[in-house]
Amino acid sequence: MTTHTTPAPGSPAPGSSPGSPGFPGTNPGSPAPGSSAPGNSPASAPGSRVDLSPIIPAQSPAQPKIKPASELQASGDTSGGGGAVRRFLEENFLHFNSREVVAAAKGYEAHIDAGGKMLISLAGAMSTARLGKTLARLIRRGKVHAISCTGANLEEDLFVMLAGAEYEHCADWRALSADDEQALYDRGMNRVTDTCIPETVMRHLERRLIERWVAASEEGVRKFPYEYLFDVIRSGELDDHYQLPAAESWMIAAAEVGIPVFCPGWEDSTTGNIFTAMVMKGTLRDHQCVKTGTEQLQALSTWYMDNMAGDQDDSPSVGFFQIGGGISGDFAICAVPMLIQDLKKLDTRFWGYFCQTSDACTSYGGYSGAVPNEKITWGKLDADTPKFMIESDATIVVPLIFAYVLGD
Repeated sequence: MTTHTTPAPGSPAPGSSPGSPGFPGTNPGSPAPGSSAPGNSPASAPGSRVDLSPIIPAQSPAQPKIKPASELQASGDTSGGGGAVRRFLEENFLHFNSREVVAAAKGYEAHIDAGGKMLISLAGAMSTARLGKTLARLIRRGKVHAISCTGANLEEDLFVMLAGAEYEHCADWRALSADDEQALYDRGMNRVTDTCIPETVMRHLERRLIERWVAASEEGVRKFPYEYLFDVIRSGELDDHYQLPAAESWMIAAAEVGIPVFCPGWEDSTTGNIFTAMVMKGTLRDHQCVKTGTEQLQALSTWYMDNMAGDQDDSPSVGFFQIGGGISGDFAICAVPMLIQDLKKLDTRFWGYFCQTSDACTSYGGYSGAVPNEKITWGKLDADTPKFMIESDATIVVPLIFAYVLGD
């Protein structure tokens, strides 16, 4: 399922000067980086080959406040379904990757119905792709019990909440030259494929995190990266700043429900970079207020042991729904072989369901495209574990799987 973007008729050929009229950031009077009004982008002159326009209208409805646990069932959710998505998938997704999509969705549903718990791993730019629109609902419906994600996905879910109306869409991103990219940088726009994120949103969150890191450091308190973000969310300080409905944020949903969000390699993120810079500047006296990756693995492994029995006597062990690959997937799935082989907890159950969605091809030594059966040799899955491998674009098929499980 590969999509291609065709340049608009009349677009100049690649290689034309970025200083041509209409290129964002080079027009006289363009706002300085971070100073443009929400949703405002420079007008494009006829013939401009780069189309950068707001993804979301500047006007957005009043945002709902975070609801207490007693109201979670209704928070940001719809109870239910006419099942149009389910019917469409069952009637049309009959072969090849499409058949695997339906099989994986049915397997997910069966796993939850049997009392099993589910961990979802997020790689790539799933938060920027707005996966929260369906993932948040899945969390609130009790069909997700833990998340393992990259540092980028951890923070970018909140970035899009705080500045979604200021994000810009670059329809012809494949044709951008190095000078075009420099112009985006000069405007303070960080590009992720066709989506440009304003640098200012990162600074919007920075102050609130630094305040909490400093206080924790002075008090000798140590927390995981997600716990500091949960503190910010639960404080209500951001409530009046959301530009998108809070119901669409998977991080807000996770904070409401209280599920853990493990974040291996957190330092490879904007907030991780900021934290390191604050230590080097002396704003923070050391690194100790943020718990390490090995502490996260210990916490995840403890969580796994507490949840592998499920909710029923004959429940399957914890399921693993892997989106993309990378550290967020391999870090989490390695909890099981670590418990069995290194901690010698021989009664540890293998993962009870496994699905991976990635457009990575199986290759020599690659993890993201490795077939599920390879994980049997590493002590991660059992030969009888239900396994699904969807070779496709996760931004297309994962929302369909989530919608199926939600009964849409």
